[in-house]
Amino acid sequence: MHIREASIEEAVTVLATITEFARPATEDELRKRLRGHRVLILVAEIDGELAGVKIGYQLSEDCFYSWLGGVAPLGRRGGVAQALLEAQEEWVVAHGYQTLRVKSRNRFPAMLRLLLRNGYQVEHLEKKDGIEDFRLHFVKSLNESHSQ
Repeated sequence: MHIREASIEEAVTVLATITEFARPATEDELRKRLRGHRVLILVAEIDGELAGVKIGYQLSEDCFYSWLGGVAPLGRRGGVAQALLEAQEEWVVAHGYQTLRVKSRNRFPAMLRLLLRNGYQVEHLEKKDGIEDFRLHFVKSLNESHSQ
């Protein structure tokens, strides 16, 4: 597996393969959301095929937001999500951020488990429509986790 920085076009290609998303984001939607921010787009490749994506952007001088990501069917159960999370954290620390924030939904239990396993803490619960769409807001202090 190879993790590298990628383009919006590559991110859209991966997102289109993730069936859990009701409607994958378009290039225009991604560009609009990311415009004006310091951005990191990572992809995972397995044997030259795009297998996962993780997109984030700067919220403030010391906080980075992991906004959107997922693993394509070909990359499932192969450590792709963990590798992307670790690569993002390394980049975020190297660029001087102190905290990393991320939101997920009850409908994505694998993501919730991944975040908890990696030291993210629930900071807030945002109630939406049905319970499966409740959003859990997570935060991780990066200085503590990388100084041990």
